[in-house]
Amino acid sequence: MKDDRPTLAPSVSAWSAHEIMRLRADTPGCDEVLHFNNAGASLPPGPVLETQIDHLRREAMIGGYEAAEEARARLEAVYESLARLLGAAGVDEIAIVENATRAFDMAFYAIAFKPGDVILTSSVEYASNYVAFLHMARRGVRVDVVPPDRSGQLDVAALRERLDGHVRLISMAHIPTNNGLVQPVEAVGALAREAGVFFLVDATQSVGQLPVDVKRIGCHALTGTSRKYLRGPRGVGFLWVDREWIERLDPVILEGHAAEWVDPDHYVVRSDSKRFEVWETNVAGRLGLGAAVDYALAVDPGRIWPRVRDLAARLRARLNAIDGVTVRDGGVERGGIVTFTVSGYDAEEVKGLLRAKRINVTVIRERTTLLDMRRRGLRELIRASVHYYNTGEEVERLAAEVGALTASGLRHAH
Repeated sequence: MKDDRPTLAPSVSAWSAHEIMRLRADTPGCDEVLHFNNAGASLPPGPVLETQIDHLRREAMIGGYEAAEEARARLEAVYESLARLLGAAGVDEIAIVENATRAFDMAFYAIAFKPGDVILTSSVEYASNYVAFLHMARRGVRVDVVPPDRSGQLDVAALRERLDGHVRLISMAHIPTNNGLVQPVEAVGALAREAGVFFLVDATQSVGQLPVDVKRIGCHALTGTSRKYLRGPRGVGFLWVDREWIERLDPVILEGHAAEWVDPDHYVVRSDSKRFEVWETNVAGRLGLGAAVDYALAVDPGRIWPRVRDLAARLRARLNAIDGVTVRDGGVERGGIVTFTVSGYDAEEVKGLLRAKRINVTVIRERTTLLDMRRRGLRELIRASVHYYNTGEEVERLAAEVGALTASGLRHAH
């Protein structure tokens, strides 16, 4: 099988103009838009797109089951690629599911909570995860939000003080959806391991943006998605579970793939992380995910991360210099998500005006991260998220267009 992954220079941080041009040429969408919505869904590279289309064509020609059987080795290789990307001990720790929310739910609801148990989380958690916490609170579990420190990231000292015999779970987003900060997950992981508390990390915004090593983080489970910084297809997510914990978690959903029906009144649950999967799946999407992971590994997350940080820092600096624009990011360490507001403009209006210029950003509303948005008195934010295939010129263009809005005098009351 032809290896479509790019061959890049071995330098850890240097990016040549030729290299960027080659990666952009490999990304058809770069000819159409200035894409700053990578925290929503990145532009896929050609090999990802071709992998999906090729499999869909094969399904149409020989049948869905038959095409999946033909691709069996390639499908298994996706687990190997994910294990390598995440620093997993083996493929038995990896599950591939429909999306990151399903991955999170499969891990979360598999925990044997009891009334009186405590969930520790942060103030910047995403709505879907926090709703699951509240759902469990109806059964007598207490949700305790660890406050942020002055920078806006989770206060590790405050978390340490809350660790007692009642804490059943620490759960937090590595990078929140509405803020540029990167949470101190390694420090939290060390505390969780010391206390013997299950630690679940939502890495939806971090995998593909920065190096993610589950052993280094010290978590027991981690969830992620294909469509964001990994540049893969929508409708695919994944779950990593520490081998020591797999059989201690009881999946909330079981069927004939997750468990084997061995007698009329008896079944046996799988001993690997595939116990969190279901049989029917989007095969083309899984293969696309595999192509995206291989592509990211070839580019190298260790090289991607400094470029993403540099581009985001450049964008923040340019936006901060514009009268009427306020950058809303916090944290000690910041990544590729840049959030801001424009005085006199609704966020949706800014998004629409930029879209008319073929520049993609998105809007984050209060309900997505309710606790943090209300704490900061924000109803909505404009979110621009950079990736390594973006250029300095694109960053300048985005900032210039935002500046043109504030200079135009077309201010509107909220």
